[in-house]
Amino acid sequence: MIRTEPRLPRVSRKDAPPNVAAIFDHYMQTRGNVPNMFRTVALRPEIFETMIAHFQAILNTGTLPTRLKELVIVRTSQLNACRYCLGSHTQIARKLGWTDDQIDNLAEYATRDDFTPAEKVALRLAEEMTLDANKISDAFFAEVRSHYSEGEVVELMAAIGLFNYFNRFNNALQLEPTRPGEGAE
Repeated sequence: MIRTEPRLPRVSRKDAPPNVAAIFDHYMQTRGNVPNMFRTVALRPEIFETMIAHFQAILNTGTLPTRLKELVIVRTSQLNACRYCLGSHTQIARKLGWTDDQIDNLAEYATRDDFTPAEKVALRLAEEMTLDANKISDAFFAEVRSHYSEGEVVELMAAIGLFNYFNRFNNALQLEPTRPGEGAE
């Protein structure tokens, strides 16, 4: 079913409180839009502000490259069939150097030679956490630890976990992918 109206309204720039408007302005300057999800979560500014702080910390701090974090975000979003998150994060992944072939065939990462062993482990972690985190074996976790420091494991798991949350939120609300310039009003 194609929705013509969102399930929940979106906060406009003109109706946003100053703290939310400042975040909207930042995204307009850096991305050229304010994601529809952000404009929806902004219905509760206190949740929106902490969500943005968490999102920024996961993507922009630590020692793992953003490129790898975006790769596991795309795989998580593929597994959850989140059209909304795939709409923006596949574009980001491409800008960070992942090819269309790698992204379009990410489910076959284990048999490809254009991913490093560490990248393959990160992708498998995304799959296992997304499909059934209760079944991650000690042997696989040891393999993860052989490639990543404790802090890096936290970074990977935080990115995967955050996008499982984002994917479910966006899928349940049937949010449409954000278009360039959207959210400026």
